[in-house]
Amino acid sequence: MLEKFKNHIIQNLPFLTESKLLLAVSGGIDSMVLLHLCKASNFDIAVAHCNFQLRGEESNEDEEFVTTQCKELNVPLFLTHFDTETYAKEQKQSIQVVARSLRYDFFHSILINNDYDYILTAHHLNDSLETFLINFTRGTGLEGLTGIPQQNDKIVRTLLPFSKMDIEEYAIKNGITWREDSSNQTEKYQRNKYRHSVVPILQEQNINLLQSFQNTLEYLKQAQSMVEDASQLVYDKVVSEEDTIKISLTKLLSFPNYKAYLHHWLAAFGFTAWDDIYNLVNAQSGKQVLSENYILLKDRSYLILFPKQNEDQSVHYLIKKDQKEVKFPLKLSLCNTDDISNAEPTAIFVDEEKVTFPLVIRKWKEGDVIFPLGMKGSKKLSKYFKDEKYSLFDKANTWLLCSNNQIVWIIGKRQDERFKVTNETTQILKINYTN
Repeated sequence: MLEKFKNHIIQNLPFLTESKLLLAVSGGIDSMVLLHLCKASNFDIAVAHCNFQLRGEESNEDEEFVTTQCKELNVPLFLTHFDTETYAKEQKQSIQVVARSLRYDFFHSILINNDYDYILTAHHLNDSLETFLINFTRGTGLEGLTGIPQQNDKIVRTLLPFSKMDIEEYAIKNGITWREDSSNQTEKYQRNKYRHSVVPILQEQNINLLQSFQNTLEYLKQAQSMVEDASQLVYDKVVSEEDTIKISLTKLLSFPNYKAYLHHWLAAFGFTAWDDIYNLVNAQSGKQVLSENYILLKDRSYLILFPKQNEDQSVHYLIKKDQKEVKFPLKLSLCNTDDISNAEPTAIFVDEEKVTFPLVIRKWKEGDVIFPLGMKGSKKLSKYFKDEKYSLFDKANTWLLCSNNQIVWIIGKRQDERFKVTNETTQILKINYTN
């Protein structure tokens, strides 16, 4: 197995040979074999062990065992303890979910603070089969049927080509000791039910189940690669990327399988309400679907994707008298001038005596009114936005320049009539906006 392991690294994960590696070691047979394989391969390694304090003295004995093994192998060790049950109650989440979160937060903190490059876990072929079955039972797309990925950013799973039997045979042959986790025997957890009850039945039907599964994984990954290629070709035809991601519905709906493309593109942004997204295609303008961090907006013949605005709408920024420059939240320059002949779309000229300092930069709010330059009378800003066909994104990203809560300028768009320069103006203030 050692030679196969080395060849696997050279062929598929060669970057690991020159990297600093952090091994997640519980003390069980899988992680102990991973530790010994990496040590025998002369990798630059350290070990991270979490004591979740879920199995009383057994958890403490696991910690002592890993500590002793690392001393004998002369491998650096990072230890931590978690009051997992208490934390799970506070977060109102399952112990498994909380333990996973705590574990990987700990691992990533070690990477950041100690300059390690990758985290290695001991997931193997049997784990991948169990994941496949769990996802299949829940219902999933092609991606959920390709097992456990070999690499997720900084997390690398180097034992995926090897079965549990391979690992057990290597451990016994090389005299590797390990700790048995009693929780692995209970069917309290879903994964254990598949491991102890479902997989053995499948193996009765096919003695070469794992080899057949490995072949199937390869076929599925090839199919997924073709899907990626097709998806990118359609994306290039349908989607434009400037300040936002805009999906042309006219172009998208020319493809009969458009729902599959939407799912493929939007899943990465945390969307899960797929029926709502598919319905959005034929919804009226202004309808939207939310993920945790993004908004998908129907705007006439487009779907527009943009991040949620985290900024408090009540936040405002002051411009003091004689201030010549603003750098945040956008760039403005202010200066006195006598020449208004060179009018620019990104600049306005105002009668300085008509404004009151400090001027205020803020977002719009309900009830705002503007007297558009060149027009008679006032208009609600909401009506102005509608007439100008502003999308929700456009409105959310519009800044106003105000004097005594009166709009002087929809910055970069429209000046207010009340502050314009006239023949009676003695002090002209030029305000320029830079994108």
